[in-house]
Amino acid sequence: MPLINKARTRDAAPGNDLTRLRGALTAFFALDGFVFAGWVVRIPAIKQQTGASASALGLALLGVSAGAVVTMMLTGRLCRRFGSHRMTVICGVLLSLSITLPPLTHSALALGAVLLVFGSAYGGINVAFNSAAVDLVAALRRPVMPTFHAAFSLGGMVGAGLGGLVAGSLSPTRHLFGLAVIGLLVTAVAGRTLLRHAPPEPVDRARPEERSSRRADPRTRGLVVVFGLIALCTAYGEGALADWGALHLKQELNASPGMAAVGYSCFALAMTIGRLTGTTLLERLGRTRTVVVGGTTAMAGMLLGSLAPSLWAALVGFAVTGLGLANIFPVAVERAGTLAGPSGVATASTLGYGGMLLGPPAIGFMADWFSLSAALTSVAVLAGVAAVIGGLFGRRM
Repeated sequence: MPLINKARTRDAAPGNDLTRLRGALTAFFALDGFVFAGWVVRIPAIKQQTGASASALGLALLGVSAGAVVTMMLTGRLCRRFGSHRMTVICGVLLSLSITLPPLTHSALALGAVLLVFGSAYGGINVAFNSAAVDLVAALRRPVMPTFHAAFSLGGMVGAGLGGLVAGSLSPTRHLFGLAVIGLLVTAVAGRTLLRHAPPEPVDRARPEERSSRRADPRTRGLVVVFGLIALCTAYGEGALADWGALHLKQELNASPGMAAVGYSCFALAMTIGRLTGTTLLERLGRTRTVVVGGTTAMAGMLLGSLAPSLWAALVGFAVTGLGLANIFPVAVERAGTLAGPSGVATASTLGYGGMLLGPPAIGFMADWFSLSAALTSVAVLAGVAAVIGGLFGRRM
């Protein structure tokens, strides 16, 4: 099978090769969501195994965040040196292997240490496959980035569902070892395609030396930070709803535990649907209007979700929020990568991931000062900020 040369145009690159690359990258996005969700659903069991208190577990979980943030910037440089395809495969192996470590620990300190390794692999693969996806989107000349993030969401939903099914019959060790085997198999199959092809690049993309100078240009770096801030504003909402959505429904609206869990499911399902239809939306509206309309929609949805007096209205609000936020993060990462290559992806991803980390504790502090309902309106405020930034920098999108 011929390599896709970086100097070839879309017409010169075999269409079947681009299709195979798209399938392989989609598999890695789905794997990432699948593995991470599998870990998340086993946190209660591992907490019990380690005997960690709530505060000790919280500190241990920071290992994931710390590892991811540190590795994201490093991975951007490694992608420039070794290629995003090779780094995606390497990080896929590391992610699959590191998921086996948490159930082997018996203290909060040991758990934090292995989660630092897991977080490093998780952050690394996010930068690597997003960088590879940016190149493929440019070669296809279609705004397909949201479909990759839809695969991540679908993988997460499958991983969470499977984890719930086997939680009562399999120990965390067997469950997470099983995920590792699946991860290594997916990496072996999909990684073969990536390793056999160089990242495609249209001829109208700047030469490597030109891109290097653009990365050093302060204006370009400023625009990358702007897109990173857009990613931060939307990821903040994802983190906040994941950790506080169910509690809001239970505490403020007296929902049963089952119905409270439905709240985040509505949000996640709506986000997945929004991303699956994101390419069509981007082709019809363009990037700027997609960000502005999406941010405005999410703002309205979250105001309804946080302030509605009834459970069903709040669930509708959560779903509308998911639809609104669905495509903003993929657009922001894609634009940052187009401007500055893997370094741009790393910067935007780091800021976006920082927003996901900032959301839960910020909501907690504001809930203590005011109320949980009032605190969740901050998600609406930041969604509105993303819409405003998108409008102001529309010509750069």
